[in-house]
Amino acid sequence: MTAETEIPALPTGRPTGCPFDPPELYSRLREDDPVAKVRCPGGMDAWLVTRYGDVRALLADRSMSSRGGASVHVNAGGDPNEEPPPGSIIQLDGEAHSRVRKLVVAEFTVRRVETMRAYVQQLVEDHIDAMLAKDGPVDLVEDFALPIPSLVICELLGVPYADRGRFQTQSTVLVSTDMTLEEGQQAFGELAGYLGTLFEGKLRDPQDDLISRIIARAEAAGDPLTMPELIILGLSLLVAGHETTANMIALSTLALLDHPEERDTVLAEPENAIEELLRYLSVVQFGVLRYATEDTRVGDRAVKAGEWLVAALNSANRDEAQFTAADKLDFHREAPRKHIAFGFGTHQCVGQQLARVELQEALTRLFRRIPDLRLAVPRESVRYKDNTLVYGVRELPITWG
Repeated sequence: MTAETEIPALPTGRPTGCPFDPPELYSRLREDDPVAKVRCPGGMDAWLVTRYGDVRALLADRSMSSRGGASVHVNAGGDPNEEPPPGSIIQLDGEAHSRVRKLVVAEFTVRRVETMRAYVQQLVEDHIDAMLAKDGPVDLVEDFALPIPSLVICELLGVPYADRGRFQTQSTVLVSTDMTLEEGQQAFGELAGYLGTLFEGKLRDPQDDLISRIIARAEAAGDPLTMPELIILGLSLLVAGHETTANMIALSTLALLDHPEERDTVLAEPENAIEELLRYLSVVQFGVLRYATEDTRVGDRAVKAGEWLVAALNSANRDEAQFTAADKLDFHREAPRKHIAFGFGTHQCVGQQLARVELQEALTRLFRRIPDLRLAVPRESVRYKDNTLVYGVRELPITWG
């Protein structure tokens, strides 16, 4: 057997026992080979980093570039060495990244996000009212989990909610690992074209929205953003701003239906409960890609400049060395915010405070208003998003009464 054939594949399959658990191989790798060479679905080899401490150190290391983006290692046909697009808050490094992030981060401070809580509360109440008015089984994904974060991000960016069908269809393609290169390029082109037209209008006639304020902030600093930069930044915020939270709302609801004894804790201590759900579910399921710009060490492994690494967030969040009984959903866990579901370091999710508010309000109000919520289909018939960058359920039929 040659060295090439001995390289195992990046684990992507879920265990048959519990759909909330990451691939079973992670547990063995954390114990025996925490920085292991794997072959990724995209065709490249990478070091898979599985321990909590190593993952945090990797993501905090400024010599590790994020140039590869979020999905090139799991999408066949992508070019990992392609230059990052201008304005990419996800892929840029150093000063180029700081320039873009500084323009955005002011929009997502704890104080500013708290001013949106009442708006989120009303959205949640309105959607619960609409579900109850149907008086029968509904799809929680379509009627609740997806529209709430979509409305919030549309409100923030100044995107007409009436256009949500256009960007949701295209963003579904962009987060799929089954898309062809041509499908990805077409979805990207359509969404970029739509945002370009929308943002041209904001340049001519600024409104009270995030994009208009970012345009003004960059111009005031004497370093205005180009239209390609605005489009990439807006696309990143639009897709990430509703995909991750929508999947977390639906998957968290299913987890709580599986653990009815824990619902009172969620209602009484929503902040801690949400942090534990974020740790336990870790919906970014195929890891975060990094590129070594110089020779270094990760854990006990020597990594050479030019090699790729995958930080397995869902493995790190199940590391027994950091979280006692890590495979258990425990809402009484100490220091729940130590999880890294939002990443770590300079590229940590800029919208994490908003996601927390949406999750807190959606889950507490849902179970308070509908305490007898239950699945409307057999548990084993629920289908999961095994082929997308963000894990979740495809539909979640629910009923009550």
